[in-house]
Amino acid sequence: MKRVTIYTDGACSFNPGPGGWAAVLIHKGNEKNFSGYESDTTNNRMELTAVLKALEALREPCHVVLHTDSAYIFNAFDKKWINNWQRNGWRTTAKKDVENQDLWKGILIAMDAHKVHYKKVKGHSTNKYNNICDELARKAITDNANAEDEV
Repeated sequence: MKRVTIYTDGACSFNPGPGGWAAVLIHKGNEKNFSGYESDTTNNRMELTAVLKALEALREPCHVVLHTDSAYIFNAFDKKWINNWQRNGWRTTAKKDVENQDLWKGILIAMDAHKVHYKKVKGHSTNKYNNICDELARKAITDNANAEDEV
């Protein structure tokens, strides 16, 4: 299996509001950066979308180390929250529906072909690739929000 390192980030201007997501995929020193935009979303949805889009970009089964600054995403896998949510019919321990189920389910499907290990990184710190993702996600917001204003 190829070894791929992924960094992801999401951003939202207001919450909810316009949002952007970004990912950096690294394989054998080669980097691929990409990002996207949604006009009305939340920060958590953008964080999750970044992970989903990054995993969907992989063309063959890979061993992935996925870096995120989102405690929500990291804890879902590291603390096995996602296993409990599935076992409880996508309900939290507080008996509330898990938010963003569509994205969580999409991530699980996208992970199926890969071996994925999640790592937590500190956001807005000195991590080069996390900072690149943050920049790209914010740029997606400003570029698209400006384009919408011109219409």
